[in-house]
This record gives sequence, structure tokens and C-alpha cells, in this order.
Amino acid sequence: MKRLVVATSNPHKVDEIRNILHGFPVDVVGLDKYPDTELPEETGQTFTENARLKACAAARKTGEICLADDSGICVDALGGAPGIHSNRFIGDHSTPEERNQALLRLLGRTPEDQRSARFACAACIAFPDGKTLEAFETCEGVITQRPSGTGGFGYDPIFFIPSLGKTLAEVPQEVKNSLSHRGKAMRAVIGKLLQQAAG
Repeated sequence: MKRLVVATSNPHKVDEIRNILHGFPVDVVGLDKYPDTELPEETGQTFTENARLKACAAARKTGEICLADDSGICVDALGGAPGIHSNRFIGDHSTPEERNQALLRLLGRTPEDQRSARFACAACIAFPDGKTLEAFETCEGVITQRPSGTGGFGYDPIFFIPSLGKTLAEVPQEVKNSLSHRGKAMRAVIGKLLQQAAG
């Protein structure tokens, strides 16, 4: 079993990735096992660039195979914003609830047929020698008028999946993992890792 270090200090993300990769021959741990590892600022212009920055920095520091992702929500009516700035578009210390409310205020009374959006996720696995494996996936949905549901995290309570008739915060974790941007990207990049390991 390969040890895979998730380059994040967010325990919710580590748990979600561990759940997504359940059944794969990898031992998923977070950076809490490597407290001296500091991640670089997300200075990339794309999700992929930011994921690569974090994964490569963590791999160099820990000497382990590291997995990082960068994800966010892209709202069509806002020209694709907040995009790569999803976690800090109203300030570095804002809460998920504050970001959700800010996004809903920006959309205002925008009609439902113009509230299309997608979650995007870039995943990168980096090796200590600098080599990388990458994947990029999306999940299509609609921004609701108000938050609904207590599961998930981040923008999940305002991201509605038409085919399910629910927000991502209203569905069981295994359902979310099967269709989410992060779930698809993680499975894709781990598939590349296992394929490479198999030669």
C-alpha cells in the first residue's frame, strides 16, 4: 500500500479524499503528520497550476508522494467567478457561510435559468523527484436562492444538482463522492498512479 500525503491542513478535505479513495491500495494521511510543512501561496492562474504548486512543494518537503487539489465554484452569470478565488473572494478569513451569502447577494434576483455553475477540481500527484500526474474534472449544477442541507462543506449548501433534485449538502457522502468534481478528479489521478506503478 502506498502512502499518499494530502497537501492540505483542512481535515474535512482529508476525510473526504480518504472516503473517495476507499478501496484503492493507498494510505491517505494529511499534513498534520508533517507539521513543519508549509504550503506556498496559490499564485497560479489556473486550478491546475495551484494544485501543482502545492503538491510539488509538499513532496519536496516531506519526501513522500503527495496529492494536492485546487477547486472552486465557477458561476456563469459572474463570468466564471469566483473561480480560483473561491476560498478568499471576500477575504482570507471569511467563513464558508459568509462566502455563500456573498455569492447569493451577487446573484441577487438572477433567474434560475441563468444561475448555472460548475464546481471544478484539478488534482495533482507529485513525487519527490518533481514528476507529476494530473487530472481535471467538473460537476455541473445551479446556484440556489438560499442554502439547504447540512452535509458537505464550502459551497455545497447552495449548489443544486438538477438530476438529483437536491443540493450537494443534502445528499449522502457516498452519493456526493460518486459525482462530485473532487471525486472524479481524485479517482482519475489515482488511476494514473496505479497504472504507472503497474508498469
